[in-house]
Amino acid sequence: MAKHSKKSKNLWSTPAAEILRATDDTRIDDIDFARTPGFDGKKVDGQALLAERGEVLSGLQEKLYANGRTGDLRSILLVLQGMDTAGKGGMVRHVIGMVDPQGVDLASFGVPTKEEREHHYLWRIRNALPRGGRIGVFDRSHYEDVLVVAVHDLVPREVWEPRFDEINAFEKELSDAGTLIVKVALFVSPEEQRSRLQERLDRPDKHWKYNPGDVTERGFLPQYRTAYQRVVDRTNTEYAPWNVIPADKKWYARLAVTELLIDALEKLELDWPPADFDVEVEKKRLAES
Repeated sequence: MAKHSKKSKNLWSTPAAEILRATDDTRIDDIDFARTPGFDGKKVDGQALLAERGEVLSGLQEKLYANGRTGDLRSILLVLQGMDTAGKGGMVRHVIGMVDPQGVDLASFGVPTKEEREHHYLWRIRNALPRGGRIGVFDRSHYEDVLVVAVHDLVPREVWEPRFDEINAFEKELSDAGTLIVKVALFVSPEEQRSRLQERLDRPDKHWKYNPGDVTERGFLPQYRTAYQRVVDRTNTEYAPWNVIPADKKWYARLAVTELLIDALEKLELDWPPADFDVEVEKKRLAES
């Protein structure tokens, strides 16, 4: 694989971790779903860079995993939020798929099971947190309990409203314990969502991905945007900031998340763990065996 070229480096005019990070001025209604913020290249450039940066990501993840094997409790938690067809599944396949699966803890949160409903809404989340040395991936997350429940009035406002403070406290607890949280909100346009749903209907190999409820949910797009705005406003913290990604271009969204993960891993300043045995002695033993 070719090394990261000078041209490739310059394609990011602004680092993804900087330009995608939500601020007090972030407005969901203002998102240009087809834009590629901070990246000046085209699809072919993005795909080539994804392969190159995937090698970087893989190398950093191996160091994280190696340190976890020797007792380091630090971890990364990637939180993926977005409506159906936003690209969460593709993110797992095409981005997380570039690293060693041994070092990944993946959890997908759908409608709570009977057992889960009998517990506090964070119970199932705590049970799925990444172990030390792992990259944890949440395909949907605890945010469903302030998004879907609010949009569909599944519980009264006085129930879900306090959850914002609970979630902030929960994420602060994780951060203090050594989990670096990367929160990603993926947004596609109604037109692109329709196109992706149409593809699922047109292709027999994608029928299994189609859910009639997805069309029903399209009728709630304004309510979901309001709910997502509330989430960003209430839970965008220094220790767990939101990254808002326009995702009409799948290649861009995948490249952006790759860059966010690399940035997070580099913040850990990882090195290879030292040997817990005498290397020279073992070399001699091996030679004599």
